[in-house]
Amino acid sequence: MTKLGSRSGSQILRTFLPAQTVDLRGDIYRVDEWSAPSPIEIDSDVVRASLLTEIGAWTANDKDGGMAGELLRRVPVEVVELDERRGVTVERFPRVWLCRVCKRIGKSEEAGCRCGKRAWGQLHFVGVHECGAITEPWIRRCPQHDDVRVVVPKSAKAADIRFVCPVCDTPTMQGLGFNKKCVCGDGAVRWNVHKARMVYVPRGMVLINPPRPEHRENLKLAGGPRKALIWVVEGLAVPRPADVTVKQTRQELVEQLIAGKMPPDIAEQMATVAENAGQLATAGDHPVDRIPATRREVVGREAVDIAMALAESRTPTTALRAPDPDDPLEDRYREKYPPALRRAGIAGLDLVDRFPILNAMYGYTRGEDDPSKCRLVPFRRKRGGYRLYGNLAETEAFLVRLDPIRVAKWLTGRGHRLPGWSPDCSDPVVARVAVLESAVIPDKRDDPRTESAGSDVLKLIHTYAHRLIRQTAVFSGIERDALSEYLVPHHLGFFLYAAARGDFVLGGMQAVFESNLDDLLTAFMDAEHRCPLDPGCGMGSGACAACVHLGEPSCRFFNRFLDRGVLFERSGYLRISS
Repeated sequence: MTKLGSRSGSQILRTFLPAQTVDLRGDIYRVDEWSAPSPIEIDSDVVRASLLTEIGAWTANDKDGGMAGELLRRVPVEVVELDERRGVTVERFPRVWLCRVCKRIGKSEEAGCRCGKRAWGQLHFVGVHECGAITEPWIRRCPQHDDVRVVVPKSAKAADIRFVCPVCDTPTMQGLGFNKKCVCGDGAVRWNVHKARMVYVPRGMVLINPPRPEHRENLKLAGGPRKALIWVVEGLAVPRPADVTVKQTRQELVEQLIAGKMPPDIAEQMATVAENAGQLATAGDHPVDRIPATRREVVGREAVDIAMALAESRTPTTALRAPDPDDPLEDRYREKYPPALRRAGIAGLDLVDRFPILNAMYGYTRGEDDPSKCRLVPFRRKRGGYRLYGNLAETEAFLVRLDPIRVAKWLTGRGHRLPGWSPDCSDPVVARVAVLESAVIPDKRDDPRTESAGSDVLKLIHTYAHRLIRQTAVFSGIERDALSEYLVPHHLGFFLYAAARGDFVLGGMQAVFESNLDDLLTAFMDAEHRCPLDPGCGMGSGACAACVHLGEPSCRFFNRFLDRGVLFERSGYLRISS
């Protein structure tokens, strides 16, 4: 296999995907496939659920290529990563040969040009259709001289390109073919530069994927999503969900016994005995049980995400100890960290030095960047089912959890009702459950202008994460674009992690965590919160590239659901006393 160049794995993940056109050594190629990629061990149920959520907008518009239906029928789904020794197979495309010297269009790259040179490049325009098809332009030649050259316009519009005979100067074509029908028969192709965004937009998602599958099995044995949910709602007060002291439900016990290889009928009998003896949980035993079943499933999945992220490592600020009691750091941990956290409205901040993050690309679109106007083209396995192209990394991260009492006060101050909670209630568990019941977090493609408790919670968590990322980049020495977010908004928190890309040094976040976290939080609170583009920015969305926005792919919410006002306005979250 000819080696045409080398790229990092993270760059290949977004720019060298099947059916994508790429520039290599001055020529244009189309990616055929990843050569013998390596499988990544995943939890298929988690991947299916995440995919169904991610493609929901295309499914609602009947433009998901049938993916949702097949996922629900449980067709095979695999995630693979690049084998760097074998690389990626590519082919020259489009095969429209352009002489770099005289701009003639040739018939073959093997023959020399009539100008006497042999310096073939390619015409860098392609035709695409929302069905996923990509086509090469057909160029009409002079019937008398069998020759043609391109007259490149000053604009980048395909319609402005002219073709003339280099011998008699007779025009042969204007543009690249108007209303050329797509091979699918449903509309015409659109011509554009091969690297234009509308030609190919990769679609991907981010998952927490623990490197050892036994972590998920251990959680199932410990009580599954309900136990994880209780653990998170109770503020991660114990090291693991398995350490939470709470009665099992009948279903949890049966699943645990079956997982231990007990026959289902015997497991049911054992559960009946335990139930009759009063050893199992009954309805209402814990506040989370009053959350409606459909909501409990959603927030339970997010709690499982947190449990899996912390399965390998977790260091809360309360566990920090200096080797020497007289060390100045010990005083800092005891005297400066707690008030800095309280002032910033943070209930807990943990360091995760082995944060397991999986970036996975599941398909692409061509044309409009709107699920109602473009079709999703999923990546498929040759043997049926779907293939996702991924990159699995373990990196360092912060888990930041906001103060639930303060969030509840802020929400009620904005006019939202939180049934089961009142301003004089100081129980964080009650506040968390009230928010879980009341705040339905919108999808990232929903309208941010729609006011609801869930929309406000998402704006708060998202804006907080962006501002903290900007400040963390300064203190850790990590490039801002090498820091990313993973939101868990139902549980009033987010992970801030060093992405597996960019020239950063692992340990930068740990150094901040162990030495000057209080300085970071002080800067977060006191650094300039106005925007250079105010008052225009403030009169608009309250967020822009000059103040809050982050680059792609650091932000998975397209820089939507952001507003500096939720933090700093007179009734903002950071203005409310603890």
